[in-house]
Amino acid sequence: MNEIGLSPIDGGIIIIYLVGIIWYGIKKGKQKTSEDYFLAGRNMIWPIVGISLFAANIGSNTLIGLTSEAYNTNLAVYNYEWMAAVVLVFFAIFFLPFYLRSKVYTMPEFLERRYDSRSRYYFSTITIIGNVIIDTASGLYAGNLILKIIFPELDSTIIILILAGAAAAYTIPGGLSSVVHTEVIQALLLFASSMVLTYFCFSEVGGWSGMMAGLESLQPQGKGPDEILSLVRPLESEYMPWTGLLFGVPLLGFYFWANNQFMVQRVLSAKDINHGRWGAIFAGLLKLPVLFFMVIPGVIAIVIFSGMDISALNYHMKTEAGEVLCTDLADCPNMTYPLLIYSLLPTGLLGIVIAGLLAAMSSSISATLNSSSTLITMDFVKAIKPDMTSKQLVRTGQIATLVLVLLAAAWAPQIDRFGSLFDYLQIILGLIAPPIVAVFVMGLFWKRANGHGAIAGLSGGFILAIFIILSSVFDWVPALNEIHFLHKAPLLMLAVILIQMLVSLTTAPPAEEKVDDMVWSIKIFRAETKELEGLPWFKNYRILSILLLVVTAVIVIWFW
Repeated sequence: MNEIGLSPIDGGIIIIYLVGIIWYGIKKGKQKTSEDYFLAGRNMIWPIVGISLFAANIGSNTLIGLTSEAYNTNLAVYNYEWMAAVVLVFFAIFFLPFYLRSKVYTMPEFLERRYDSRSRYYFSTITIIGNVIIDTASGLYAGNLILKIIFPELDSTIIILILAGAAAAYTIPGGLSSVVHTEVIQALLLFASSMVLTYFCFSEVGGWSGMMAGLESLQPQGKGPDEILSLVRPLESEYMPWTGLLFGVPLLGFYFWANNQFMVQRVLSAKDINHGRWGAIFAGLLKLPVLFFMVIPGVIAIVIFSGMDISALNYHMKTEAGEVLCTDLADCPNMTYPLLIYSLLPTGLLGIVIAGLLAAMSSSISATLNSSSTLITMDFVKAIKPDMTSKQLVRTGQIATLVLVLLAAAWAPQIDRFGSLFDYLQIILGLIAPPIVAVFVMGLFWKRANGHGAIAGLSGGFILAIFIILSSVFDWVPALNEIHFLHKAPLLMLAVILIQMLVSLTTAPPAEEKVDDMVWSIKIFRAETKELEGLPWFKNYRILSILLLVVTAVIVIWFW
């Protein structure tokens, strides 16, 4: 393998893009009022909401993670993507109306209205920590993987700080409006660059038939093409048993799309409930082509790079013996995407694709920075000083963003210790998500759920999650450690539900007037049915949801 480098043309394209997107983000910023800064004035139309949701989700961490997991574990990683379409339909039907009608700024604020302030502050704290160590830090880590190849002499800390500064440059002054508008540009660039890479991948192996023939001849890990390109795995699968797909993956998706502040915040910016719903469904549709543009290239990499010496990437793995130069892609799958783009793309296109990757990184980082600063400002600072003006709230949010990006930059280098980037994201999410999802679901569908039950469930879930982590580190309960994390997540959620039910039933019920407008009922469904009468099919979100589910089912069945 030849030494890898970047031509002046590619470097110029990347610099022009970075300068241009920062300028555009600042230009589109809004900060006259706190609603402008944190929710873009609640005036976003459905295409922008949908594209923004997609772009915030497909950051550089997800893109690199998808490709590396496709190389490592094959097509099963796509289950996280198509499941998003199902979750977003559920979100649009049940949760979204309550979020928008309540006019809240944050998801913890919604929990306070349904339960009490204890749940709000617990969830705010957990969300802020999660946004920093999961989303922002992993985005910076992924960007570092790309640029470290170009600038091997630069320390990773310096690269991460530069990336953090670029993302924060328009997020701090412009708020959510800057974030959402730049995400539209970045999503388009990301999609275009992903299609370009897919084209070159297929060209390299001779199309779909060439890929299949290559997999058949290699038989990686003793698996043929049919097994590699299968979504549904047997119960004994180490990566994703079918029970984990059925119970664990939807749970993680539900937290990410329906409860996570940095995703839901985009829907809260919608001009009305219809645009919010259409935007959510559109985002679900955009997730489906990810199979062909982001997952399949990782499978093709098996054919192209199997057994190849990749020491030219100059990537060093952290091991117990110290840093070791990576020579085989199987030992450092996080480098799958960088290896594909540097090996296959010609001058000019390489610069555009790297710009697309940096676009993905800045999208996800900007999203999490803005949502976390919203939580700090609206859930903590405003509660302590309720008389603060809108200008003061905006300034507080900007300071919070700066602090958060520095914390994320400090944590990002530690991700190397966890092996696969995608494993890092999913395993941590699998412990954070269950208590939150349980409390939201119980609050929406069970009137008897009260504040005491909610905080007991959240606290109990947190204690159990910590115990699970410590058990895996110190091997306290070997049987527990052997349980797949996609099984641990639903079991943890079930435990939280039982705790919440027990405590709620043994304490006073919530006030009737408190829960009347916060709990779903069949009356809401019937009233909504009347509202939808007479609408053309393309404006009826129920029909659009059914169409999305049908398309999703066709893809899943095809690759079953």
